[in-house]
Amino acid sequence: MAAAEHHAAGPLEQFSIEPLIPLNIGRYDVSFSNSAAFMVLAAVLIALLMTSSVKRGALVPGRLQSIAELLYEFVAGMVRDNAGPEARKFVPFVFTLFMFILLGNLLGMIPYTFTFTSHIIVTFALALTVFVMVTILGIVLHGFHFFSLFVPHGVPKVLLPLLVPIEILSYLTRPISLSIRLFANMMAGHTMMAVFSGFAVSMGVALGWLVGIAPLLLVIALTGFEILVAAIQAYVFAILTCLYLRDAIELH
Repeated sequence: MAAAEHHAAGPLEQFSIEPLIPLNIGRYDVSFSNSAAFMVLAAVLIALLMTSSVKRGALVPGRLQSIAELLYEFVAGMVRDNAGPEARKFVPFVFTLFMFILLGNLLGMIPYTFTFTSHIIVTFALALTVFVMVTILGIVLHGFHFFSLFVPHGVPKVLLPLLVPIEILSYLTRPISLSIRLFANMMAGHTMMAVFSGFAVSMGVALGWLVGIAPLLLVIALTGFEILVAAIQAYVFAILTCLYLRDAIELH
């Protein structure tokens, strides 16, 4: 019976949220979990990177300052090219969003860590924040004219009763599609890596490490690919945020 309790960890157990500091408020569990801990860690690392680089402010930047400046210029260029010059005031917001997702994705690549972006509740909260901010921005800038966003230009009036609900539904599903894209890619990638890593170990134990070297090389290649995916997903989330900002500012 005791041996049965010690089963091998499955590939999905890496996504289990475990309370580190149990805390309940009434009927609600608000424990400080491993997910929250790595979110705090990501925020602290971003703050340390930016404050350290700004504090030095050398004319000839060092490595840390160069990384911070390159990342900020990259995001600033992304906002300028995809959201227009009027969206420059939102560069800090998009930059924070990009860095938080990027750090969350990359921290999860370290063994025995936790990928908080692999949970849809986290990615949906980020996407909903973008959605609410963009909607409020559009209404503040344009008033009721903002709702003209749901009326396609040049469409015969007879088709508007059909197309306007479709446009509204498409707009309302933005946070869902944005959150699912990030969550699904991170969960699928980490699950695949866990499966292939277990396969490589099993092959090495059963047939000898000489035979198991091929699956091991595949795992290494998959790790490199997953790091690339982690960066791409942060980029995709940020660039879609820029496009939504453009819609709110220019009503395109």
